[in-house]
Amino acid sequence: MNSPPTIRDILENIARVIKGKPHVIEMSVVALLARGHLLLEDVPGVGKTTLAHSLARSLDCSFKRVQFTSDLLPSDIVGVSIFNRQKQAFEFIPGPIFANIVLADEINRTTPKTQSSLLEAMSEAQISFDNKTYPLSQPFMVIATQNPAEYHGTFPLPESQLDRFLMRLRIGYPTPEEERKVLERPQSLHPAEELCPLLTAQDVLALQDQVDKVRMEESITDYLLAIVQSTRQSDLLSLGVSTRGALALSRAAKALSFVRGRTYCLPDDVKELAPIVLSHRIMVARAQGSRQRSSEQAEQIIQDLVESIPVPV
Repeated sequence: MNSPPTIRDILENIARVIKGKPHVIEMSVVALLARGHLLLEDVPGVGKTTLAHSLARSLDCSFKRVQFTSDLLPSDIVGVSIFNRQKQAFEFIPGPIFANIVLADEINRTTPKTQSSLLEAMSEAQISFDNKTYPLSQPFMVIATQNPAEYHGTFPLPESQLDRFLMRLRIGYPTPEEERKVLERPQSLHPAEELCPLLTAQDVLALQDQVDKVRMEESITDYLLAIVQSTRQSDLLSLGVSTRGALALSRAAKALSFVRGRTYCLPDDVKELAPIVLSHRIMVARAQGSRQRSSEQAEQIIQDLVESIPVPV
């Protein structure tokens, strides 16, 4: 009898398509198990959409993709109400947000009004429409991709929207050897279509429950809170990390520990995750250069603050 798939199987499955990016793949799975949403920010053509598609294909869950454009309306995401002549009543037709994995492709190419239609779904896993509330199926995860903000035709995500994402990741260009493997791959199908699902929705929910049981000692919680407090006291920042950000870092640390086969957190888990979980939740005071440059400054500031705080023994 075949043994049930493990976390390592999921990582290896995605790595069949995303070459040479084990850390990015691992963080994507961490976000899923931490019940978080993922923001992939990088230049066009480096595999943001392929990564999201590969993660979704590795799960036997419903998957919907929304291509964000400047003329996209909130109803194109949430759904619409139409009149049913047979029932003589209005009937709600759910939009693509009613899926387990939702790919919001190029999310910063649509208007802030349409971007904000995702807020309730990402925060509370439900949709309110015509004075009714519709719960979303679980697990629920939004994977959004966006190009750097200085690209033509982009609308930067507001801080309230950014705060809903557990992580912000960059994929980066592959090495020449990795790029050669991509070029040698058959181009007849989308590479993610070759993947087979390994986990069901119930499997994911069970893994998420196990993540909740990972222990975080009081000393590590104090270490995490010290990092958060330092962002609120730094002269380099005009906005520090919120309580939601602290909760996000705690959940991500537990999920990372679980993915790496532990039932307890280490200080290194918090230290490694802090830049990618916290940097998009702060505002740099007197930021120099483009918004992309500002996000890089934010990551460096978080990194420096983390290095300045003693690690608990």
